[in-house]
Amino acid sequence: MSLYIKYALAWIPMLVIAILNGALRDLGYKRYLGALAAHQISTVTLILFFSLYTRYIVGYLPPASARQALLLGGLWVGLTLSFEFGFGLARGNSVHTLLADYNLLEGRLWSLIPAFVAVAPYLFYRLLSTPAR
Repeated sequence: MSLYIKYALAWIPMLVIAILNGALRDLGYKRYLGALAAHQISTVTLILFFSLYTRYIVGYLPPASARQALLLGGLWVGLTLSFEFGFGLARGNSVHTLLADYNLLEGRLWSLIPAFVAVAPYLFYRLLSTPAR
């Protein structure tokens, strides 16, 4: 099986992690903190969860090069955005509504998620391939 097919399949648990993170937010602390603060906290926790997962994947299925790690990030961010917009539009949301989560000036931090997904494999590739001194 191609390494990129394995990497595409390795993206699926990220979807599960994101759904569980959203459930934790919506069923847990959102009612106490409000929607914006809950959104901001869940963005940070999702980055932390994705960090742990990406560290695992890069260690388990290590990219052969920095270029391959960057391609992995590109694959994952493409899958993430395709799912987010495809699912959002299928649910009847407008593009305007979907893009609202990317408005940093309004305190919406979601844009940090695809940015992190894009660079995380490269960051962990460098971290794990750097010899200890």
